[in-house]
Amino acid sequence: MNPIRKKRLMLILLALAGVGVAVGMALLALQQNINLFYTPTQIANGEAPLDTRIRAGGLVEEGSVQRDKDSLEVAFKVGDGSKSVVIRYAGILPDLFREGQGIVALGKVNEAGELVADEVLAKHDENYMPPEVAQALKDSGQFQHYQGGDAKETAQ
Repeated sequence: MNPIRKKRLMLILLALAGVGVAVGMALLALQQNINLFYTPTQIANGEAPLDTRIRAGGLVEEGSVQRDKDSLEVAFKVGDGSKSVVIRYAGILPDLFREGQGIVALGKVNEAGELVADEVLAKHDENYMPPEVAQALKDSGQFQHYQGGDAKETAQ
């Protein structure tokens, strides 16, 4: 093989190796930042991984909110119509947080099967529900009112 071709081949191989390393590093970084969505039923059944950051959502159950009088800690149940999970959060809840409304919480599931949240997001108006929460409620037959596009759907 001629020396010029050898040099070109080595440059091409080095470029391919560099691209491979860059893609591998990008995938590793993305894997650590992915927050998969789990329904309360999946968490209650033990399908959610322990000590891995996840998203969970559903409707805050009526009468389930318990606030600690000495701190900002709050515990409440979120359900999807078939099962519910306890979410513990230490911080200021969003202004739109209330019982009977849809929320999404980001946090880690502990050994007791509770989600220890570091962030709680509430829906921003009466017509919006996170798509994952709406789908989970549809799947469980508890879907009440969600405006998807121009049409309002109701469960029977």
